[in-house]
Amino acid sequence: MSAHETAFDSSLGAYLLLLPTLAAIGAFLYYPSLQTLRLSLYETFLFGQNTRFVGLGNFASLLTSNTYLASVGLTFGFAAFVVVSTLAVGLLVAFLLYEVTNGKAAYLIAAIWPYALPTAVAGTVLLFLAHPSVGIYTFYLESWFGVEVDWFTVGWQAFLVVAIAAVWKQVGYNVIFMLAALNNVPESLNEACDLDGVGTWRRLLRVYVPLMSPTLVFLVVMNTIYAFFGSFALIDLMTQGGPTNATNLLIYQLYRDAFQFNNLGLASAESVILFVIVAGLTYVQLRVSDRYAHY
Repeated sequence: MSAHETAFDSSLGAYLLLLPTLAAIGAFLYYPSLQTLRLSLYETFLFGQNTRFVGLGNFASLLTSNTYLASVGLTFGFAAFVVVSTLAVGLLVAFLLYEVTNGKAAYLIAAIWPYALPTAVAGTVLLFLAHPSVGIYTFYLESWFGVEVDWFTVGWQAFLVVAIAAVWKQVGYNVIFMLAALNNVPESLNEACDLDGVGTWRRLLRVYVPLMSPTLVFLVVMNTIYAFFGSFALIDLMTQGGPTNATNLLIYQLYRDAFQFNNLGLASAESVILFVIVAGLTYVQLRVSDRYAHY
């Protein structure tokens, strides 16, 4: 056996090659996670410099807080809207791109460029476009449909604006994967659909969607994680959790408790709860998908 083969067959050599990655993961992922779990059991003062052990007191306080429970319900509603809308719009756009023959590259770039924008930039752009006083979108809504838009003070409007902004930002990500899945459909299947006279939309729902099911399962999980964690910048730039906590999602409530109210112990408990919720949803989604996804 050559020296080259010995180096790659050695377990010690493999661990040495993995050591830098394991060290980085341990330092920047597992250690902070363990510290967050530890800190969630303490009441903190002065940015964590002084602590007092309270056990599960932080969790009990959160689970009996009407404000926090309202934020939980709000976040679930927001996540459901974002996941369903993003999948539906992404599937429609991806299918239209799949069907088009001329200018496909230009249409594809136009579809995915919002995803390429930094979230802070996207939030700033949408803030001006949908501004109640000077926004071009709100101007046309009011002049064409007579809809009075004032999402700076009306809670349900603020929730809807932020949710639509989150969908707009994430659609491009879905389009990339869905279009790749559509391009993997065998051409013989398309020819069979043409011979059988299967209509365009029936073909999408009855033929393409089942074949895309593994990709759709992946996107459901990724969109759920995005809805729970990736919406912070949009909320911070557009609504700051208002009006009257109408957009105070869990991730923003966590930020407020940690950096505005300087309660790192409570914020750590919120982080643990948020992780458990997302992990539980991911597990349920993957288990349910086993019944419907075709691998």
